[in-house]
Amino acid sequence: MTPHEPSARPHTAVIATLAAVLTVVFLLVAPSPAAHAADPPVLSAKGQITDQVNALGDRRGAVARAIDALYEKRHIQLFVVYVKDFSGRTAQDRARATASRNGLGQDDILLAIGTQARQYAYTGQSGTTKFTNAQLEAVARKAIDPPLAQHDWAGTAIGAANGYSAIVAGQPVPTPAITPGASDPGGHSTVGMGNGALLVPLALVVVVGGLAIYAYTRRRRRAETRTTPAGSAQQQGWSGTGGIALAQLDTEAGKLLAGTDDAVRTSTEELGLAIARFGDGAAEPYTAALTYARTELARAFRLRQQLDDSCPEDEAARRQMLEELVARCTEAGRRLDEEAADFDRLRALEQDAPQALAAAETAFRTAAARTGAAGSTLTALREQYAEPASAPVAGNVEQAKDRLLFATNGLNRARQAVDTGEYAEAALYVRAAESAVGQAATLIDAVDRLAGEVAEAEVRLAGALTETEADLTEARALPGATAAGAAGADLHSRIERAETVTAGVRQEQSAGPYDPVDALRRVGEAHASLDKAIGPRRTVGLLEAATLTARSRTGAAADYLTTHRGAIGSQARTRLAEAQRHLEESGTLAATEVQRALVGAQQADSLAGQAQYLAEQDVRTYGTRPGGDPGGALLGGIVIGGPLGAGGAPVRFGGAGTRGRMGGDR
Repeated sequence: MTPHEPSARPHTAVIATLAAVLTVVFLLVAPSPAAHAADPPVLSAKGQITDQVNALGDRRGAVARAIDALYEKRHIQLFVVYVKDFSGRTAQDRARATASRNGLGQDDILLAIGTQARQYAYTGQSGTTKFTNAQLEAVARKAIDPPLAQHDWAGTAIGAANGYSAIVAGQPVPTPAITPGASDPGGHSTVGMGNGALLVPLALVVVVGGLAIYAYTRRRRRAETRTTPAGSAQQQGWSGTGGIALAQLDTEAGKLLAGTDDAVRTSTEELGLAIARFGDGAAEPYTAALTYARTELARAFRLRQQLDDSCPEDEAARRQMLEELVARCTEAGRRLDEEAADFDRLRALEQDAPQALAAAETAFRTAAARTGAAGSTLTALREQYAEPASAPVAGNVEQAKDRLLFATNGLNRARQAVDTGEYAEAALYVRAAESAVGQAATLIDAVDRLAGEVAEAEVRLAGALTETEADLTEARALPGATAAGAAGADLHSRIERAETVTAGVRQEQSAGPYDPVDALRRVGEAHASLDKAIGPRRTVGLLEAATLTARSRTGAAADYLTTHRGAIGSQARTRLAEAQRHLEESGTLAATEVQRALVGAQQADSLAGQAQYLAEQDVRTYGTRPGGDPGGALLGGIVIGGPLGAGGAPVRFGGAGTRGRMGGDR
């Protein structure tokens, strides 16, 4: 493919570009005391091959034909870059940085080859490309590794292109024909490294200047010339939003917020597995990255809540808040992305597949054993209390079984792969099984937790009713209870409400099964309203009851979102984040400012209820969409892009740019 001709740029841009070129030339001719890491390379503007070391020689045409055939037959763009080394970075880090700098789309693959050390890495987004991790590994093993071992630099790219084409066609990866080449092409180049390079021909300045100007416009034009998207804000972050319509900015910011929240949740789960195995010390860098990302995400959620509140901002203020939201989400993702490669090396599932599989099988057996007990607990809740009491976990046992069924298939496939030595494929299925078992455990834990909360609410309710009725007696005796005017009417209204609630709850208790948590919530709210009129009486008791109901509702909403996050948008996530923030602040204030803590707990309860409602609405909508999957791994966010083994892949530690990554260092 050949990009369009560059359009004319403003004089200021040309001057800035030429200044940058002259700076580069000066650095090339000036003595350098030590080598340093360079920026990721700008890919060639003339096609999909970038050869900085003349590795291809007269075989460049053959590589171009193979790459063109891959696109013509399969509509897949393969970019190949040859460099001497990776500037002190890992091959995968360098490949990922190069793909990001050049704005490669979600369905593009970049193959980066370091000729001096015979290293390479490939990049892609699992679930958005046409390949699974196992398929990419098969191409690497059968079509890239053999020619690379013989210094067949052209054969490496040709093998990759033919291998990817065969995979899409459902055919075996073909064995490449190998033509051995130079062991270190460009290995003796000394440009810019010593006194002999002090004089650079003027022609070089002209050429470099022209290429720099061309590269300057290339990324802007890429969106017009690509056959695949140049990446959304979720993959690349935004460098500016001034030209985006406010409504579109609002929509895209919501998607980015939901994606960042998913990335943080997935990273939290993966980090928990790493800590369990390697300890807190080994996981410290990733814990720090996750803490940073959570802080940025929390601030983004605060902004979203302010945007959604009942006090609308003007357009300029709204745009500024949305841009800050985008920036914070992008920064959170960037911080997680920075640690993704090192985190992979810590877990090293590809090298440690048998042990990881054994651990996953043990966790599976534990979760499976607990599922039966959770079913009995849920049955007891339904028999003893009214239906709304168990509603938050009504489907948890069946959903846990669904996750375990998915895990069973993954573990079986992983066992087969381990037995045949296909550790990369085994790691793929182990990772997905780990996530599924983890969600099953979350669903089971929720049943046990709710049973405890219902029992505690029932005990607290008796005391709450007694205290409220005592305060009612005191309120009726106040002079203002029968006084005329607004003050008297307000007190009378509060008394009447408390009387209605307490009488209604007493009747529910005597009539049969009821919902203790909801009853405690209603009594607490009526009592708190009464206290505002007669003065605080039993605020500590009110706070304890409000904290229990808020904790129960917030926990239920959090569990629901975690296990259905593949379908849930930013509104529900925002309300939940705010509920958790208010609940945490309430706990902090409980010892010193009880009244403020009570208000915070009540706000948390209300926001959590909104979050639950919005999340359930999202799931219902998701299930009615064409292709919507109302249950399973996609709904739970365990895999992205499709069923595992058919284009989907398990999500991993990292931000939006790496959580669905494919491949690794070779």
